Amino acid sequence: MKINKLKIDLKFKIKNFKLNLFWVFLLVVGYFLTRLINLTVIPVFCDEAIYIRWAQVMRAVQSLRFLPLSDGKQPLFMWLMIPFLKIFSDPLVAGRMVSVLAGLGTMAGVYILSYLLFEKKEISLFASLLYLITPFTLFFDRMALADGLLSMLGIWFLIFAVLLAQNLRLDLAMIGGIILGLGLITKSPALFFALMLPLCLLVKDGCHCEGFIPEAILKKATGKEIASSRHTLGLAMTLIRMTVLSGVVYLFAFAIYNILRLGPEFHLIALRNKDYVFSLNEIIKHPLNPFLGNFKDAISWFWILLTPPVFILGILGMVLMLYKNIKNSALLLIWFLVPLLAQSAVAKVFTSRYVLFSVPIFLVFCAFALLVVFKSLKNKILTTVVLTILFVFPLFQIMQLVINPQKAWLPANERSGYLERWTAGYGIRESADYLKQISKTQKVLVGTEGYFGTLPDGLQIYLEKVPNVTVIGVGYPIKEIPEKLINGLVDNRVFLLVNDTRFEVKRDEKLKLITQYPKAKNQKIDSRENLLLFEIEK
Repeated sequence: MKINKLKIDLKFKIKNFKLNLFWVFLLVVGYFLTRLINLTVIPVFCDEAIYIRWAQVMRAVQSLRFLPLSDGKQPLFMWLMIPFLKIFSDPLVAGRMVSVLAGLGTMAGVYILSYLLFEKKEISLFASLLYLITPFTLFFDRMALADGLLSMLGIWFLIFAVLLAQNLRLDLAMIGGIILGLGLITKSPALFFALMLPLCLLVKDGCHCEGFIPEAILKKATGKEIASSRHTLGLAMTLIRMTVLSGVVYLFAFAIYNILRLGPEFHLIALRNKDYVFSLNEIIKHPLNPFLGNFKDAISWFWILLTPPVFILGILGMVLMLYKNIKNSALLLIWFLVPLLAQSAVAKVFTSRYVLFSVPIFLVFCAFALLVVFKSLKNKILTTVVLTILFVFPLFQIMQLVINPQKAWLPANERSGYLERWTAGYGIRESADYLKQISKTQKVLVGTEGYFGTLPDGLQIYLEKVPNVTVIGVGYPIKEIPEKLINGLVDNRVFLLVNDTRFEVKRDEKLKLITQYPKAKNQKIDSRENLLLFEIEK
């Protein structure tokens, strides 16, 4: 009987393992389908152009591997981009592939964190599925921005922080420190992860000191019952060990962060951070400004980019988790809310990608609520209706983002920055292709608006190593044809690439409009910007 029972249990476990493996396989396939199809449908964005250009320069000149420090940016994301520039001919695809793979790591992290805290594979699968179909994560998994990498490192640091609190092992502390260090050389907000490490003791199951102090010594030293003394001293021992191991985490992280001191402009990180955050004195003077405005914006980003059904599900999950599992919910709530509230209070510049690393935590709340809903609904028809309401809207939104992002529902700032204004790179690749053809037979000089950003960096990433083409920035707004371009007419065909909102030349017979590339329509003022490509004639 026992042998038969063991065989049945073994068969059940094998079947269960195969089923879980099947669902994981579907999640991975679905992830790559949603992330790779039409990967360049959104044109190069301002910061993407800068990061990709830096990576190209660092690849070409080894002595400039710390080039991003010149603008106070940590370089890990650009370092990881360099190998992909060797694989993909399209630099935008190369840059965005780093975020695609980072997003896969985040989805895996959400799965493991959920199982680590709740030991229910249903919650892990729901959390991963929600990550897969959420417009918030999909949008930034397809952009060459460092925030996706930071999100991945954040979720994995939380996983190892929880494991460290539960097991108090040196190897876990070392791995956690390495992950934290990589976060710190990705973006400065990784500092939030370091500050919240001690909170992971919330998930520690009891504190014991067996093996450290003999029972006779305990009884003689305290004069109390052994069990009580054991608990008190066990708690103290746990705190001491966690403190020591946290020191190991910080030591490894600090050592990795100090690699950046090899760059001559390391000090600019702190200086540039001041451009993005208010000082403590400024916050004290106006504690509710910009906090209220920024927090309101953050709520609107979650509402729109997660979609209303998923947002409501997450709020419900917070309440249910507090009621059913106070320790885990407290840890996740603090890990979710503290960075969000802190950034709302101090940020001078605040966009949705700055809170991206908090989204995976929110999706765990959503998955917890979804499991409760599943168990509560006995009626299959009602269950189908609820699932339809929950999943149809996010699926529709991600289809829009993949196929036609101009029709997708996006927050006003995000739509403006990525699709409508000068920061959106519509027409840059097409202009580069046109100039490549001309450069096959003639020397080409191209002037662009600005000196840094979408132009000229966005054009330079496509014209790297193209012979006979020189790209220079000429500032903005452009009120007259720059003298350096006129002088270039001696031995070049000369072009000017500029957005019409930054072009103030009334009329000039030397300028011949080659073509214009429209951007997404601004729905508020019922108009659209255009990228203009001119040729300057002799």
